[in-house]
Amino acid sequence: MLISRATEESSSEAIVNVPSKTLVRLAFFGVIALSAVSLGTSYAASGLGGTTEELAADRYESGSEGPVAPPANGVTVISTDSNAWLGEQSDDPRSKAEMMAFASNGSVLYYNDSHTRYWDVDPVPGTRRTIEYAYADHLNGSACPEFLSASYYENSAYANSVNRSVWEAYAEAQEPVGACTRNGIVRANMTTGESTTIYSAITPGKHSTRWHDADRINDTHVAVADIFLDRAFVVDTRSGNITWQWRATEAFSPNRSGGPYPGDWTHANDIEVLPDGRLALDLRNNDRVVFLDPAESPEEAFQANWTLGAENVHSILYEQHNPDYIPLSEGGPALVIGDSENNRAIEYQRVNGSWERTWSWQDARMQWTRDADRLANGHTLLTDSNGDRVLEVDERGEVVWSVEVGFPYEAERLGTGDESESGPSARSAAIASNQPDTLETAWLRVKGVLAGPEFQALYYVSPRWMRSTDIAAALVTGIGALGWILTEGWWALSMRARLSQVFAR
Repeated sequence: MLISRATEESSSEAIVNVPSKTLVRLAFFGVIALSAVSLGTSYAASGLGGTTEELAADRYESGSEGPVAPPANGVTVISTDSNAWLGEQSDDPRSKAEMMAFASNGSVLYYNDSHTRYWDVDPVPGTRRTIEYAYADHLNGSACPEFLSASYYENSAYANSVNRSVWEAYAEAQEPVGACTRNGIVRANMTTGESTTIYSAITPGKHSTRWHDADRINDTHVAVADIFLDRAFVVDTRSGNITWQWRATEAFSPNRSGGPYPGDWTHANDIEVLPDGRLALDLRNNDRVVFLDPAESPEEAFQANWTLGAENVHSILYEQHNPDYIPLSEGGPALVIGDSENNRAIEYQRVNGSWERTWSWQDARMQWTRDADRLANGHTLLTDSNGDRVLEVDERGEVVWSVEVGFPYEAERLGTGDESESGPSARSAAIASNQPDTLETAWLRVKGVLAGPEFQALYYVSPRWMRSTDIAAALVTGIGALGWILTEGWWALSMRARLSQVFAR
């Protein structure tokens, strides 16, 4: 009698629960299906069905006669990053690092995909189509030297430029990656294709040891932003000897600022030689741009009163890239910066011994801006890394030129000087900031809530065709599928528990 009553109660519950479960299942299916359809539609609309090699051959192969980009006022050189281990492991364009140049008519002037990563690119003064760029090549462990051996330290001018205890601490922080990186600076003639390595050195590990920038001081010396050893250094390219260096420990405490020390503390990713001989060094993980005088000793080189930004004060700068200096002769001193985690380009003017914000630009698409160059005509060339584009905006903030490129790092317009050295400051030329419309403002607020390295990491590993909405759809699909599985599991466990109670009686 007791068993019969329990069975009746269980049957009664089933009569109520079956339609409810069906509705829940339909809801899960509907959410997953809609998200999947959205992803499929975005992929189909992107036109990226070909392999990386096919896309490169079709669009960017050097010597292509037909235009693949809109006409521009000069040659545009673009370097790209990669989200793959060796830059070639998948069919997605974001996995292949490339250096490309578009002629003024939009045809491909130059193309190179021989390196794992491409970073900063600068025009060589006195030439029309010769550039110098920084690259990184990832090497498998079997090709790497014994970084911690005494013989390597003694024979490497790069390694023994710091105390051995410092070298060992940094090298050990990259173990056991089982890989290393050859960092180098190359001069390339884009007309003839001839190239020469100016300077190179091997660092242990990969992500946090790759040099992103080098800037020429004169015919024989180059300044380098050394991400691996948290420093700026000057090297004589004839001998490979480091003649001057400044380590961030001269001014900042590793335990109170930046990222993990010594694994990826400052992420010093950019350096610029200023007209007066000083150096501007970008400390990305410290949210700061610092100024150094290489005429002084390392202990006296840091000019604290010139520092732009402050630790974790993200309204000023948030893990920025490529600060460009506008000199006094062009209405400066000013800095134009890719304010990366804030998804904007921004400018600060030096006024009465402090920095004042004078210009900014962003739109709803912009995601992880890593370069902004002020051109001589007052336009600004922007590199939208996770937006997969390089664009040019005029003095009114209107987009006047744009090209789709997978994961660009930096862009340079030849004939306008190095970086922003020939461009006017926003204040002197009355350059207008961009004013997003209502819908863009709403979306920017959403992205502002999500902004940060973790959210940007999703872009870093995602295929080129995925935008913010596609990443959201992918997350919804994954969460929906996981939720469905967990719900079904919970129902199964609940049913088993009820049956156990019934038979126990």
